[in-house]
Amino acid sequence: MTKAARDNAAVSIELWQRASAFAARMHAGQFRKDNQTPYASHPARVAMALTVVFGCDDPSTIASAFLHDTIEDTPADYDDIADGFGTEIADIVAALTKNMILPEDARERDYDDRLAQADWRARLIKLADCYDNLCDIENRTDSAPSGVGAIRKRHLARCDRAIKLATRDSAAHPETARAIAVLTSAIDSIRD
Repeated sequence: MTKAARDNAAVSIELWQRASAFAARMHAGQFRKDNQTPYASHPARVAMALTVVFGCDDPSTIASAFLHDTIEDTPADYDDIADGFGTEIADIVAALTKNMILPEDARERDYDDRLAQADWRARLIKLADCYDNLCDIENRTDSAPSGVGAIRKRHLARCDRAIKLATRDSAAHPETARAIAVLTSAIDSIRD
């Protein structure tokens, strides 16, 4: 490995490590819906799905995956992300942040509109987020089957919307094509 390649690898590792640590600190004390799993496991699994399952190796995308819920679910804001990780990553994270002051229907429309206009990497992270949430729902043991069924139905609709938004990226970005194929397969296995 050349010195330049080692330096680039070191910068990349440092970026995702800083993002992972920041997300873990921001989500400290938060839990997933099962009230047992630390919330920080979710952004870590989203980043892992992005890299291991979808084949994405872009450092900014991986860092953004770790940070994708920080503005929405923690005291961190856009400026905190921009100051620590740059505006490119802050813009991606902001695109993945729902405007919680809007009523739910308007919030979802606004979210989809902003995601449609965002950098393609935001839509790829959304696919990884959907994939992880879908896997999480399928592994839940804390709810009655009827409760999981309603959650699953709502989440499948979100997955369908994410796929629809990302489809235009699949020709130019093989990671997105893989993500859509993996998520579609997971959805199909649940619907069968």
